[in-house]
Amino acid sequence: MTAESVHQASVVLAATLVLAALICAGMRIVRGPGGPDRVVALDMLSLLGVSATGIAVVAAGSTAFIDIALGVALVGFLTTVAFASFIERGSINEEER
Repeated sequence: MTAESVHQASVVLAATLVLAALICAGMRIVRGPGGPDRVVALDMLSLLGVSATGIAVVAAGSTAFIDIALGVALVGFLTTVAFASFIERGSINEEER
């Protein structure tokens, strides 16, 4: 086994595991018993998007997608914070409290 074949096998294995996790997160979004479970699954989807971008960077050997991964991570974090705030308050408007 050469280093190149090990590299390719690692990329394929990582992509397969990320795909399996995407399927599990999708099932949790559809079947989740409540809102917080769905929010956690959406956060996991954003993390898996960053992971998939990282795999693409490794597979392509280029760092062009690193900025995209950072942007997706930032949006995922802000979305999770917004949903957590919404769940904690129970409404969007703070004046209703």
